[in-house]
Amino acid sequence: MIQSIAITGVKYDLDETTKKYVTRKIGRLDRFLPRHARKSVSAEVILKEVNRNNGNKYEAEVILYVPEKKLSAKDSTVNMLAAVDIVESKVVAQLRKYKELHIPHVGKSRSVLSRFKRSYAREQQPEM
Repeated sequence: MIQSIAITGVKYDLDETTKKYVTRKIGRLDRFLPRHARKSVSAEVILKEVNRNNGNKYEAEVILYVPEKKLSAKDSTVNMLAAVDIVESKVVAQLRKYKELHIPHVGKSRSVLSRFKRSYAREQQPEM
């Protein structure tokens, strides 16, 4: 669970249910982090009430500070909890890309090397 989560509301009154929901959703994102980044990660959640032409909308923005990078996602919908869900899925996609780049044995490079090893092993076998 991500320990340092700062939740702020801009023109939006934060109630306990919203705080618990955001803490649960964003706190579980450490599953998708590499192990070296789990201790030093921090999250900042900004919840806004925005008046648009279509009526009141709610906007959620999540900024995750991981080693060597800052991941952010933002979305606005009619419901605040739905905005948090959408932003969470956007951050998960960014975390997967981050993990592929920072861990050498995860990602596309692994499949290329394993194919090379298999083809090389076939060439080295003696033919009968």
